[in-house]
Amino acid sequence: MKIFHTILALLLLPLSWQLFGQENPEPKTDSIEVFIIDSYIPPENPNRFILSFYTSDSCKTKLMMENKLEFPISNELTDNHRTEIDITKLNIKKNKIAYVILMENSKGLKSTSEVFELELHTGDQVIETKSNYFFTCLTGGIVFLTPSLTTVNLNGKTYFGLNKELPVVSLFSGGFNYPSGYLAIEYAHILKVEKKNFFRLGYKHIYEIPKLEYISAGLSGFTDFRGFNGISPEVSIGLIKIYNVFTLYSRYRYNFSPGKSESAFSELSLGLYSSFFTLHW
Repeated sequence: MKIFHTILALLLLPLSWQLFGQENPEPKTDSIEVFIIDSYIPPENPNRFILSFYTSDSCKTKLMMENKLEFPISNELTDNHRTEIDITKLNIKKNKIAYVILMENSKGLKSTSEVFELELHTGDQVIETKSNYFFTCLTGGIVFLTPSLTTVNLNGKTYFGLNKELPVVSLFSGGFNYPSGYLAIEYAHILKVEKKNFFRLGYKHIYEIPKLEYISAGLSGFTDFRGFNGISPEVSIGLIKIYNVFTLYSRYRYNFSPGKSESAFSELSLGLYSSFFTLHW
């Protein structure tokens, strides 16, 4: 029962944070809040501005830059917004530009967000970015292959291990920052135990949530290729995004083989997730 209590606590943790944060609610107004998710210019394409954000209510949105240039974002009512803009046509020579988001809710009431800033790649910055592109890719590849750190609880004892999950296919259905789910393969090595090496194949479903990056539930099948096979239900929480490509996550997983309860063990891992290198579907 402790295992299921732990899974339930992890699932309810983001909700409890939101509830505690609402102990002293402010008076409700017609204004709409904006929660920026991504606002950046990718190093590999310094002429493209990528912007995505949530709003506290469904609305139509526009982007206004430098108090004069307007670009449509969402023409239909939604709370999840994304746009990409070619900034080469803007002819802006400053290092930073200011922008706001214009919103209109279902009642036709209009509101404006606070002022945000975007840092541009100009002049020497663009040249430096292009010259270091190979180094950036190399660094990203090294980080992508970095294994996750794992603690394993087996028969009341704690062991340490390493595992590496490789997302293979990402399934997108309207999300902007994360896929709705992905298929992954994984290799795990546990130190100082009889059954050390495991291979897994499974599916993880992702739910994007406010204040954190996401929460996901998954189910995998595993084998040690020596007759020990089983199932691994799991739950993960995406904590913070790193360089707009990787997400630091914490994961709890329970591994068991039907009919062999004495061989069951649990894991707690800390690692990096990215869908950048996967096939998108």
